Amino acid sequence: MAIFAATTPEKTNRSGDTLVHYQCSPRRDILCRSRPRQFPSHFPLKSELMAKDHSGRFLGIVNQARQQITECSVQDAANRQTAGDTFHLVDVREESEFAASHVPDAIHLGKGVIERDIEKTIPDLAAPIVLYCGGGYRSALAAVNLQLMGYTNVISMDGGFTGWKNANLPTT
Repeated sequence: MAIFAATTPEKTNRSGDTLVHYQCSPRRDILCRSRPRQFPSHFPLKSELMAKDHSGRFLGIVNQARQQITECSVQDAANRQTAGDTFHLVDVREESEFAASHVPDAIHLGKGVIERDIEKTIPDLAAPIVLYCGGGYRSALAAVNLQLMGYTNVISMDGGFTGWKNANLPTT
């Protein structure tokens, strides 16, 4: 099982986000935005551009959550899957959304029950976990809660399932 190990040095992108290189396996590295993230950003995340119907208070708590978590892009998650890296891909959307279509090899633990059921499904607190939802909001909130429960290797996929589909990646 691959365990993420941050490699040095950290880099900063144009919007001031700290980027950390993670070694996922001997043959695969990914670059993820690491906490903290300054909001508002000059360059909004893809999921922020899809926030037309979300209330300001909801977006406020999502932005607070994002300052405490690590996120990766849809392409980073797809590349890890293609490379055969071992990680738990968890869909936190509603059961009906998951049943309609989801990312191949994903397991379903809805945001409403993930804290209750995660220890039965993924008992290893150091296990690599990538969470996704529709656009990256619910997964960010779920990632914070998993960290509070002691999970140390949780990443939220920015852009979520919508970004995955828009990238023309496979779905089931």
